Amino acid sequence: MLKQVAEGVLVHESEFIQSNSVVVQGRDGVLLIDPGITSDEMAALANDLRELGQPVVAGFSTHSDWDHVLWHANFGDAHRYGTARCAASLQDLLSNADWKDRVAEGLPPEYAEEIPMELLGLITGLSTEAAQIPWDGPEVRIIEHQAHAPGHAALLIEERGVLVAGDMLSDILMPFLDLEAANPIEDYLAALRLFDGVADHVHAVIPGHGSVGGAEQLRARIKLDRAYVEDLRDGGVPDDPRVGPSAPLDWLPDVHRWQLHRLAEREQNETPA
Repeated sequence: MLKQVAEGVLVHESEFIQSNSVVVQGRDGVLLIDPGITSDEMAALANDLRELGQPVVAGFSTHSDWDHVLWHANFGDAHRYGTARCAASLQDLLSNADWKDRVAEGLPPEYAEEIPMELLGLITGLSTEAAQIPWDGPEVRIIEHQAHAPGHAALLIEERGVLVAGDMLSDILMPFLDLEAANPIEDYLAALRLFDGVADHVHAVIPGHGSVGGAEQLRARIKLDRAYVEDLRDGGVPDDPRVGPSAPLDWLPDVHRWQLHRLAEREQNETPA
């Protein structure tokens, strides 16, 4: 199930929208990032790690979307981390008696019965000053930003030259903006500038969904995502294969149109009468 993408960094790709679970090997075990998504997939991943003699010693969720905050009992009870904003979003969700029903509304029907909810979202928020994940392994730098979701974090494994991008920099998904934020366009462009700032040190980028890319693909994805977001801002028509007639997923053009509609509504509501 596991594919090595750099020394000590392995990826498992789910059948669900090419979701990537990332394993970073440390001294006494592994850091497990965004594991998912079905019970069988996670149990098999836990078994693979057991066969490698690599227990899970820490977990991290890049953001609060349901498919990035899953867990399986076979991973054990290691500390699971996220940014403070990510943890606050999850605590707000889990404080509702009907939180499982709320999450279930967004689950893909074909996988809904296979997705474990029992340990969903049980993460510890790191301090807002935290620059790295606290664990006994390679330094993993937290690059927090507000694109896509509150407290979204990309992770830079500097000595391995790997950028774990969360729900950013995908070759199959165009940018999904956080349309509840005050400035979704500027938030996204600011995040892309952060990625520009570390691109010289990255040899492999791992998106939350999609294919692992090399250094040239990282720069190409930043450029394509920036063009898409700027077109949304400026009212242009994106020349983006992820939302055109040959979109890799047939529902992506609908999401694109929905984003356009929401942004137009926001602009109309913000325009003085």
